[in-house]
Amino acid sequence: MEAWRCMYLFMVVMVMVMGRGEGQLFENFYRSSCPNVETIVKQVVSTKVSQTFTTIPATLRLFFHDCFVEGCDASILIASPNGDAEKNAQDNLSLAGDGFDTVIKAKQAVEAACPGIVSCADILAIATRDVVVLAGGPSFSVELGRRDGLISQASRVTGNLPEPFFNLNQLNSIFAKNNLSQFDMIALSGAHTIGFSHCNRFANRLYSFSPSSPVDPSLDPNYAQQLMQACPQNVDPSIAITMDPVTPQAFDNVYYQNLVAGKGLFTSDEVLFTDPASQPTVNDFASNPSDFNGAFITAMRKLGRVGIKIGNLGEIRHDCTSFNT
Repeated sequence: MEAWRCMYLFMVVMVMVMGRGEGQLFENFYRSSCPNVETIVKQVVSTKVSQTFTTIPATLRLFFHDCFVEGCDASILIASPNGDAEKNAQDNLSLAGDGFDTVIKAKQAVEAACPGIVSCADILAIATRDVVVLAGGPSFSVELGRRDGLISQASRVTGNLPEPFFNLNQLNSIFAKNNLSQFDMIALSGAHTIGFSHCNRFANRLYSFSPSSPVDPSLDPNYAQQLMQACPQNVDPSIAITMDPVTPQAFDNVYYQNLVAGKGLFTSDEVLFTDPASQPTVNDFASNPSDFNGAFITAMRKLGRVGIKIGNLGEIRHDCTSFNT
């Protein structure tokens, strides 16, 4: 018992000594303290995915929303009786419950094997890699060693997440705040190759784009008609459609092929092709899946280093939905 605790403390010290500020993590952080953590998480994730496909996009989106607010520290998972936690912010209300459920169940399984050792933040990072792989995407090693944050406030979400109406400059600006380049942003946008969106997130492109053109002219006309049929005006706000109309359950580069064809669902999607500054990267990813996969892995690893807590910062939560104290 004492041996693994000493090893754990040693690794924490090494993180503090070797760290170069934000982002110093290790792929084998739990080698001695919880060697089977990735296997345990994968089993839980696989079971959850077999029950509902929504687990895949829900977990991937959860990771992104977590990292962009307070950093990758599982602050998104905190539940508040007052409804003022991060998850209660307007921009997070559409996060599917299957993502939360996946991480909570994985944490319970990990706690049974290695109590008090693995952070919820690390479990979310591992689970995110696993859902990408289960959808046919690339596998990659996950850097670990994050601690869970001690702040989760809805008020801190506003202005820190990209909006579906953003142009390229706005996208670049919000990603740059997290040390992510335009190239990283375009690669991470490829996560929209899976998942769903509520109609109100893009309805303006169909019915009120501009005084001269109610329909966004950058939309393929046939695709616009399909969207109108699925999302008529005043549609039930709970209705959601797939973001990729071609291969909605496969993690692939078809998202970029859709952009070239005028089938990007959000303005913030299609602008990646219509803006000359980003169009070459979209064309490359559309034609070369290996280029996209490589860029996505690099961007995901960079995303996973955003605002992390290491050393004496944060805590290792016993329950992902509540602070220890």
